[in-house]
Amino acid sequence: MGYEASKTRELLTDEERALFNGEGIDIGCGLDPIMPTARPFDMQDGDANNITKYVTNQYDYVFSSHCLEHMHNPQSALHEWWQLVKTNGHLIFTVPDEDLYEQGYFPSLFNDDHKATFTISKNQSWSECSFNLIDLVKTLPNSRLLKIELQDLGYDRSSLFHSVYSRETAKKGVNIARKVSSIFKAFGIRDKVYLFLAHLFRLPIDQTHNNALAQVFVIVQKI
Repeated sequence: MGYEASKTRELLTDEERALFNGEGIDIGCGLDPIMPTARPFDMQDGDANNITKYVTNQYDYVFSSHCLEHMHNPQSALHEWWQLVKTNGHLIFTVPDEDLYEQGYFPSLFNDDHKATFTISKNQSWSECSFNLIDLVKTLPNSRLLKIELQDLGYDRSSLFHSVYSRETAKKGVNIARKVSSIFKAFGIRDKVYLFLAHLFRLPIDQTHNNALAQVFVIVQKI
């Protein structure tokens, strides 16, 4: 999932964009910080699992796009990030939606480094590593959940094949489809061939590579 922050920024309302005024930090931003004035924090700066070892300042906003799913303990990491938020400031983050991105398969077929999956609110998840985001935010002290939203702009649910096979079979199918479709790269139809094969055999597709969104957007205020 590349440049997801840019996709998120395009969807911000004027009211949400105003939350990024003042001093901010972007955790795990890579080459795509949410705002040019945000302090970047990535692997070269330290371990985001234990960010308070490296960052002692507090900020008007703390932002993170698709980083929490890479943390060893998302709840512990989120509490670390929360300590960087000033009173009346905001923690704003996005994570993949487990049904739209992982599609019933874990470990992830599309990102081997994902250590958890996330859902807004379900009584039961298919994932053994699932975090209910509403419950997760409730563990933050002095917090007020302002917004939690499934963002799926451009996502084609007719191409969503949820947990059709075992993970091992699905992984093999995806790899075979990629190899076969790569033969057609020189003809400029590789992607079309891959989509055809994926639909034919009901294989999972990472639609975020085609600029679709498959994420949950969360805003929490510290009170």
